This record gives sequence, structure tokens and C-alpha cells, in this order.
Amino acid sequence: MTIKQLVLEDGSYFVGEGFGSEEDSIGEIVFNTGMTGYQEIISDPSYCGQIVTFTYPLIGNYGINRDDFESVDPAILGVVVKEHCDTPSNFRSEETLDEFLKAKQIPGISGIDTRKLTKIIRKHGTMKAMITSMERSVSEVLELLDHTALPTDQVSQVSTIKPYVVPGRGCRIVLMDFGMKHGILRELTKRDCHVTVVPYDTSAEEINRLKPDGIMLTNGPGDPKNVPEAIETIKQLIGHVPIFGICLGHQLIALASGADTSKMKFGHRGSNQPVKDLRTGKTYITSQNHGYAVNQTSLETTELELTQTSLNDDSVEGLAHRVHPVFSVQYHPESSPGPEDTESLFDEFLTNIRTSKKQQKEEAVCLNVQI
Repeated sequence: MTIKQLVLEDGSYFVGEGFGSEEDSIGEIVFNTGMTGYQEIISDPSYCGQIVTFTYPLIGNYGINRDDFESVDPAILGVVVKEHCDTPSNFRSEETLDEFLKAKQIPGISGIDTRKLTKIIRKHGTMKAMITSMERSVSEVLELLDHTALPTDQVSQVSTIKPYVVPGRGCRIVLMDFGMKHGILRELTKRDCHVTVVPYDTSAEEINRLKPDGIMLTNGPGDPKNVPEAIETIKQLIGHVPIFGICLGHQLIALASGADTSKMKFGHRGSNQPVKDLRTGKTYITSQNHGYAVNQTSLETTELELTQTSLNDDSVEGLAHRVHPVFSVQYHPESSPGPEDTESLFDEFLTNIRTSKKQQKEEAVCLNVQI
């Protein structure tokens, strides 16, 4: 057994048992409240640059399988748990959590008071932290943390490098990859969409040359203001074809429309976040993972309409453009992990596309008649 320590930049530290990789790791410490779905969480590209604390006390009890990954190479920098299971019991299990983290060079620490750690994060907000051996003194680690800057290029780390196509016979979708979860691609291909996945910095001109019926803006890590090239691209795309944004994509639509975003104290990370739809009065339980949010007051000078809010803190959860077929949500309608209450949003997106194409045909007919 290797003894490790977790040191936070506010001076708090925890001693526990190391598992996974033996490497040291520095990242932003956050917490996730999900009771299940640790494999999807660990492989979610939106956690790039972060060390994730699981509030559920036992992690790894159903092992790791081949089906539940949300990316090929996890971008997470560390895992913190109360207890990790070395003897998983599930018919789909192929390896233990410890074996998987070792293979992916991700360090973990267990046996610490994750409830206390979560309370610290809730009180003081997310902060820098380090998982390291006991050979370093706390003062040495604090000095190292003080001189370490958290990355701002997370999107470029997790976005695809080159475009690729997932063929289908239905609507032609260009998907801007800011750190896409595979679940989004699954929902589109399930609906027989022809999907072209492009890098985050693809220009509007390049996207328009692909002749898309609609554009999907995916989830991704970090501050949306760190990808100004994407904001400019979205500005140019709004009004041409229907657009659907998820998580980071939602924030980018807001910024491209003149609204503002800001960093939350500790964010929303979990699979039980209640969201109210202001148009229908319905409440949905959603899966979320974000540390930034759209400022509600900044919407007043834009053409965006607030459609959904969080029942926990009244933060912005849904937006719709008043003029163009553009809408977005802060949560993950593809779940993975989490409830599937809002999967129908993908159908709403395709309905917008069909309606838009019908209107274009009718306008073309009217133009021909006038000529």
C-alpha cells in the first residue's frame, strides 16, 4: 500500500491510500454528487485539467467495462474517493478501477474524508490541489501550487484534430467538437443523422462549405471565453441554419449573442440537478458538469429568451433565440451518466431543421412565382 496526500491551495491536506498511477498531479479540485456512472465521469472530456472528488462513498464496485466510455483517452487529472473497490462484481466488468487508472496514468487517492473535503470546496470554492507522495512537505506542495497556473487551453487538448464523418441517411449535422461526449454522437446516429465532426477552431466558411442542415455545439471543459475563435464562428453561423448547443456550447451561444458568463463558486457536477422549463412548467432531473454559467441579467440586451432555470440556485439552464432557430441547454440531455428525461431535445433539434428546410423551399417557390 502506498500512502499519498492530497493538498489544497488553502492549506488543507488529507492523507490516504494511493491507487491508480504513482504519478503526481496538479489540477482544479471539484466534486461530483452522482451515485453511479463513475466510468462515464472519469472519461468525460469536460473534466480536462481537473481532479474529481466523488461524494458517493464507494467507487469501483461494478468495475470498468468496454461500453460506458465517453472518450477514448480520459483527460481527468486525478480521482479522490472515500473507498475504492478492488473486487468489482458485475457481469460486464473487465478490469478494476485501479487497473484502468494505472493504464491511463491517472493517480487516485482513497481512504480520506470526502464529506469534509466537499464541505471545504463548497465553502471556499474550487481551487488548485495536488495528489502527491508523502515525501513532499505540505509547505513544499503549497509553494508548488502557488507557482503553478491552471491551463486555459483545455478545449484544444480534447477537441478532435481533424474532421471525420459518421455516415447516416438523415439530416446532415456539423458537430463542433469542444470536448464531445460520445453520448451526443450516439443520440444523433440513433436518429440516422449524417454527422461531420470538426475541430473547435473550424471557421464559419469551412462549416458552410459542408452544407449542413444543422449545427451541434458540444460540451467541453473550462472557461468559454478562452475560445474566442469559436465565439466569432458562432456569431457568423447564427441565422443560417438551426443550431443546438449543449453545456459549453450553450455558453458559447450566449457569448456570441452578446450575453456574458462568469465562473461559479463550485459549479454543478452530478446527475440529479433539477431544472424547470419556464414554458411548460415541467421539472426535469438532469445530468450536469460545468463550472461556468450564463449571467441572467446580461440576457436583457440580447435576442435570447430564458427558457429554463435551475431549481437549486436559479441559474440559467436553457436559452432560445427569439428570431432564429437556435437553442441551448446547460445540462446534458444525452445523460451518460444520469436520467434520460430530456433526450427529446435531440428530436426538437431535428424538427427545427425540417421546419427550416420547409420554409426555405416555400420561400424559393414564392421567389420563382414573383420572377
